[in-house]
Amino acid sequence: MTAAALSLLALVSALITIRAEYKERRRQVYVFKPLTVVLVILIALQTKFAATSPLYRQLVVAGLLCSLAGDVFLMLPRERFVAGLACFLAAHVCYIAAFAAGVGARQFSAWGAGVFALYGALMLRLLWPRLGKLKAPVTVYVAAILLMAWQALNRWMTAGDAGSAVALAGALLFVASDSALAWNRFRAEFKSAQAVVLGTYFAAQLLIALST
Repeated sequence: MTAAALSLLALVSALITIRAEYKERRRQVYVFKPLTVVLVILIALQTKFAATSPLYRQLVVAGLLCSLAGDVFLMLPRERFVAGLACFLAAHVCYIAAFAAGVGARQFSAWGAGVFALYGALMLRLLWPRLGKLKAPVTVYVAAILLMAWQALNRWMTAGDAGSAVALAGALLFVASDSALAWNRFRAEFKSAQAVVLGTYFAAQLLIALST
């Protein structure tokens, strides 16, 4: 099956997942949320940019597998938030390693580091009073995901190819997704949360997969 066909199936599965969340059809969520990520993994295993190395693909697939585990923990009847957070932390470590792999002499964006650091500090400042015992793990996670996005920016500045541009778009969407999730969970719930969080999340994973 082609990457285009798999992408279409992933889109349909993602839309079913979002609809099921709003309709509170948990069985559909249990099936289609992990299925969407499985389809994305198949895309990562199939797509081939000439500029990407086998190591890059392997690390991206490892990150997607960790994300799949995180999704399972977060959707269980008794949610395992810390376990899910740990799985996604491992996913970002894989993505950080992937974005640092196989591009030769690297350029590092000082302004990008400053922007991401400022954004992370602002988000933590807004969430801090509501985090309770989760202050330490959430702080580590925020640092990891922003480092992941910065590494994606550095890769694009160094390589300047289509794959690195797609990966950067995916990384930024991942930051947007987790920001919306954190805001809805710890600060203020909003009606469109599931659509925003899941829509940007699935798009982020798809773009990172396509970057292979």
